[in-house]
Amino acid sequence: MLFEDKDINDKNDYFDNESNAEPKPKKEKKPTYSREDMEYWEGSESEWDHLKIRMKVPFWIWIVCAGVFVGLIIALWMRFFSPYVVDATQYGYIDNIERRGTMFKTFEGTLIPYKELMDTTRIYNRDFVFSVADDQTATKIKQAMYMHKPVRVGYKKYYATVPWRGASKIIVTDVDTVSPDNILPPEFAPGKK
Repeated sequence: MLFEDKDINDKNDYFDNESNAEPKPKKEKKPTYSREDMEYWEGSESEWDHLKIRMKVPFWIWIVCAGVFVGLIIALWMRFFSPYVVDATQYGYIDNIERRGTMFKTFEGTLIPYKELMDTTRIYNRDFVFSVADDQTATKIKQAMYMHKPVRVGYKKYYATVPWRGASKIIVTDVDTVSPDNILPPEFAPGKK
């Protein structure tokens, strides 16, 4: 005999091994249907369910997106709604004030600063262009303009404009009339020649 029975019985057969005794049952796959099959349309919750994008997004991408969104909100707030100059004042004469705007009607005005009027050594620099925060302040400014009295205006300055606030970055918040004796040098005060 070529093979001895002893040798064959001593060797473990591959199929007799305990680890390979029985394979684990596999999960059944859901059948995939094409659009032409009726089961394709019956299995979905709605007729548009098959168009939904099903992607698993990693958690770190959600964190990065949330950080970018929060940063964008803060940047927009700082740019459009947070003033960088607060409680500033300017003295001068009101040149004009008018209500302007197509969709948002706001009061826009121009003030001629007294220091620009009285400075004869330099060329006239610029007018003080502003928007007004509320109707009561605009009424006071109009009254001072009609009476030709100098005014002191308190204002805030923003980095950018928004349509409902006005066309200027400078927003006047309060106004007071002042005596020409206090605002002008003594040689230019009214009543003194």
